[in-house]
Amino acid sequence: MPISKTQESTRQSWNQATRNHNSHKGDQAAFLRSGGEILFPEELELLGNLKGSSLVHLQCNSGQDTLCLARRGAVTTGVDLSDEAIGFARALSEHSGIAATFVEAEINDWMQTTEQRFDLAFASYGVVGWHEDVAAWMHGAARVLKPGGALIYQEFHPLIWSYGAKLDLSGDDYFHSGPFTEPVGDYVAESAHGLGAQNGDAQPNAIPAYSYQHTLAQIVQATVDAGLRLEVLREYPYSNGFRPSPALVAGEGRRWLWPPGRPQLPLMFGLRARKP
Repeated sequence: MPISKTQESTRQSWNQATRNHNSHKGDQAAFLRSGGEILFPEELELLGNLKGSSLVHLQCNSGQDTLCLARRGAVTTGVDLSDEAIGFARALSEHSGIAATFVEAEINDWMQTTEQRFDLAFASYGVVGWHEDVAAWMHGAARVLKPGGALIYQEFHPLIWSYGAKLDLSGDDYFHSGPFTEPVGDYVAESAHGLGAQNGDAQPNAIPAYSYQHTLAQIVQATVDAGLRLEVLREYPYSNGFRPSPALVAGEGRRWLWPPGRPQLPLMFGLRARKP
């Protein structure tokens, strides 16, 4: 099915952003060959033992996490809208020697049409916010799971977009219903060591991308409405890798923390939900 004009604009914005982000990361194939790990403990805990599992990585971006999951024993397929990201992922798989399959496709269309079924569906860090209809996304995720399979979703808490630069409530309306239209930024450079940033050759990105706010309640309700049984729901007072506000301070394990003495509010959530 052809993608819409807004999806095409988002894809092109992500293509430029992907080039920018990867320009900061050095020789990623060598990093992976040497045993480098970019997955965080939170998603690994929710995933459990991966050995022998079939796993689809929904919105896999450039495939770095997908390949780390494959190295842990899963048979992995990564799906993403960005042709730039998928091309990079395929090359990274070849040059790192870690086998995985990568598919260029609009994720909702792919989930509604593929005949493949998986033990695990995994998504992390910047996922349903790129879709206006979170219910359709969750129904698609449920569709591609085998009976007894599980969706693992690790994500930045929707509240982070309401926090301003000084961590006050001067950001976006938590219940905003319309799209946000702005280019995908160079958050890898802005997050520094949290996302392994080095000096790079980032270029300006003026192509608008379309994103949408979904509250935590809307995401959880969509999960349940898709027929998935919620097993685990967690909130975390820190952010893995990504630095959503310059007022956050660096912590161990590539995390960003609330400044000392400040009340802590959620920066991430994670869930596991199983298909009956």
